[in-house]
Amino acid sequence: MNKELLEALNILEKEKEISKETLFEAIENSLLTACKNHFGKADNITVQIDRETCDFLVYATKEIVATPEDVEDDVLQICLDDALKLNKKAEVGLKINVKIQSKEFGRIATQNAKNVILQKIREEERSVIYNQFFEKEKDVMTGIVQRYSGKNISIDLGKADALLTEAEQVKGEVFRPTERIKVYILEVKNTPKGPRITVSRTHPELVKRLFESEVTEIKDGTVEIMSIAREAGSRTKMAVRTNNPNVDAVGACVGMNGARVNAIVEELRGEKIDIVNWDENPGNFIQNALSPAKIVAVFADPDEKTAKVVVPDYQLSLAIGKEGQNARLAARLTGYKIDIKSETQAKDAEGFRYEDYMYDEDGDVYYEEDEYEDGEETAADATEETAAENEEAVSETADEVTEESNE
Repeated sequence: MNKELLEALNILEKEKEISKETLFEAIENSLLTACKNHFGKADNITVQIDRETCDFLVYATKEIVATPEDVEDDVLQICLDDALKLNKKAEVGLKINVKIQSKEFGRIATQNAKNVILQKIREEERSVIYNQFFEKEKDVMTGIVQRYSGKNISIDLGKADALLTEAEQVKGEVFRPTERIKVYILEVKNTPKGPRITVSRTHPELVKRLFESEVTEIKDGTVEIMSIAREAGSRTKMAVRTNNPNVDAVGACVGMNGARVNAIVEELRGEKIDIVNWDENPGNFIQNALSPAKIVAVFADPDEKTAKVVVPDYQLSLAIGKEGQNARLAARLTGYKIDIKSETQAKDAEGFRYEDYMYDEDGDVYYEEDEYEDGEETAADATEETAAENEEAVSETADEVTEESNE
């Protein structure tokens, strides 16, 4: 029996990852519960289990009294004659340990003891699973689509199920049962019924984690992801940098013939990804962020976190992007509020000076931190004015140019 118990504990420890010590404590508590149900109290009951052999001993510590008539509570007291049968050195007033046979327990007491053990195993199993997934919070895992529950999706992550809510789903993505997908562990909560795991397919960190797993240079710290701006299902902009002059940060992320970035694009169901170089100069960074549009000049104010950008007239729609997406993502990526104007619009703006955005002799663009007076048009206004003329053509051009830059 004891050998079988030891084998059972070893199996539980291996399969459920519950420590054997915890299981021994559960057994001890179950025996105490059985004693309490059988005797009505268990304050003087002690349970000892040998961790090596699984032999256990249950005994009650009783006070020795002179005669049977003096015994007021046979659970707590024992007469001297009975005590001498157990220990010849017994004396009135001393305490003696009286062995209890667990076989004497009734059916109800035995069932309650069994329930205590099972309850403890379930609690420990839930605790182990919670700790495992809590460590993976803010990370990416591969799960299997189980079923749709209304507009939410149940994802099997192995030892636990996760919930992909409607708010965390990419619009237009449809999954089939048994399909394997990568999800971002958004939150892990401990509940009485086990861990409640919420996952996401829209979080920008999903893209970051995918690049970390795909690009060796990011994993080992050679290339660093500085910021990410994402409109899930449509387009992502990511800024990267490296301190190693022999490494091309953007090229490392794109991979040979675009292999690395294409693997991530495939996982994200065709979402376009723009990878640009991060620069500590806000003007340079904003110019990179507005890629693929060509920039004439950038007037950045680091204190106010605002920037005025001047682009050639024919590049205005490309800089703004379809429905303002390119400008919107660039603003999120850089943390600057960006106002984009064409050269014509900038010249007409009050306080504008043409020489402020002239190219220097080397063909580089000047980046001023001065501000010219606001014109009436912002990026959104410019979108309405220019996109109406050639929205479809320019939008297609923007997509083509960006795809080429990713390749």
